[in-house]
Formats: sequence, C-alpha cells, structure tokens
Amino acid sequence: MDFKDAILLLHPVIVVTIVFPLMGLIANRGLRVRQRRLQLASGYKSKVSPVVGQEHVQTGHWLTGAVVGATLIALANDIFGKVIGEQLWNTNSFQVGFIVLLFGATIASVALLYQAQQIKWKATFAILAGMGLVILGCQDGVYRKTDQWYTSHYYYGIAASLLMIFSLSILKSIYQDRTQRWRTVHIVVGSAVALLFLGQAITGTRALLEVPLSWQESYIQKLYELQCDAKPCTVQSAPRTP
Repeated sequence: MDFKDAILLLHPVIVVTIVFPLMGLIANRGLRVRQRRLQLASGYKSKVSPVVGQEHVQTGHWLTGAVVGATLIALANDIFGKVIGEQLWNTNSFQVGFIVLLFGATIASVALLYQAQQIKWKATFAILAGMGLVILGCQDGVYRKTDQWYTSHYYYGIAASLLMIFSLSILKSIYQDRTQRWRTVHIVVGSAVALLFLGQAITGTRALLEVPLSWQESYIQKLYELQCDAKPCTVQSAPRTP
C-alpha cells in the first residue's frame, strides 16, 4: 500500500475511530440531559450530575469538528487527486488557486463559528462554512454518484455535515429560548444526523468496495475490458475515492 492509498483510507479511519464513538457518547449524554430536565420539571431530585449538560455540549463541539474535518479530508483527497493527476496548475492555475482559497475559507469559517458569540455572526459563519462545503463538493473529481443520490455516500456526508454546522450555530439559542422550540429543533436535527450516520456506515462500506487501491486498478481495468469484449460498451476509469 503506497502513500496515496494511505490518504484514501484516512477518511474512513477517522470516521470509525473518532466520529462514531463520539456519536454514541453524545447520544448518551443527550438522553441523560433530557432525563435530568424531566425529573427536575416533575419536582424530583435528579441523580444525574448537573455537569452532564456541559459534557453534552463539549462532545457536540468535538463531533462537529470531526465530521466537518473528515468531510474536508475526503473532498481534498478527491479534488487534489485530480489536480495532481492532470497537473491542472499548468492549464488552469486560477481554478487551483480558487480551490485552495476555498478550503482555507471553509476551515476559517468553521473556526470562527466556534468563537462567535452573537447570533448574527454564528449564522454568518455557519452559512459561509456550509457554502464552502457545497461548492467544494461540486468540483470535478469528487465521487458523488449523483444518479443514485438517495444511496450516495457523498450526499449523506454533506447533509450530515451541514446539519452539524446548523446544530452548532443554534446552540446559544437553545438555552435562551424559553418556549423550547429551538430545543425541539435540536432534537429533530440530532435524530436526522443519527439516521444519516447509519446510512453513512452502509454506503461507506459499499464505497470502500467500489473504490480500488492503487495495486487493484490494473486488474479492475482489465475486468472492464473483458466485459466490453462480451458486449459493446465504453471503458471508463474506475472511481478513485468514495
């Protein structure tokens, strides 16, 4: 396994070792926060520690960073794999510079979202970060499977990342809203993200089978050619990244 194969596997390694454990931890903390709140509302003394709320928030911060980071790594692997493979800096240096600046702007927007205190700035940086992810995902080289978007690992991942950014941006509103509407929105968003991660686990496993490592590419290309010997078809390059 060479260097580009190691980079290819970096995204699933981060998801399996960091994102999924954090997902389980934040779900546990969220349920305990709800249990404590309901017990206090009923007039009972809760045995759940009051610090569980802070732990839930902190874990949410870690999870958002891990999800967005893993998404950016996957996009960078796809995009820069094409840039390096086709040496685009010689033919379209403006596009390469734009992509580099867009990655930097997206990372900066996420970092500033963590630091922002006012709601208007949180909304601004959340929108900028989301736009950055979507625009990067539209670049050539990204393995999207748009014709099968309903089971696409890419679309599930982008949707989960956008929801995590949104959830982070409304965190302050949850504690300031006495009507509990933002808390309800937070619960709905969290449930949707959990379902998306379930889909990510399924589609990610499929993507690992579809995307060949470097030593497998020649064999897969021969397989395509053998299929074309049996019936008319067009030989296409095998996808490089999920």
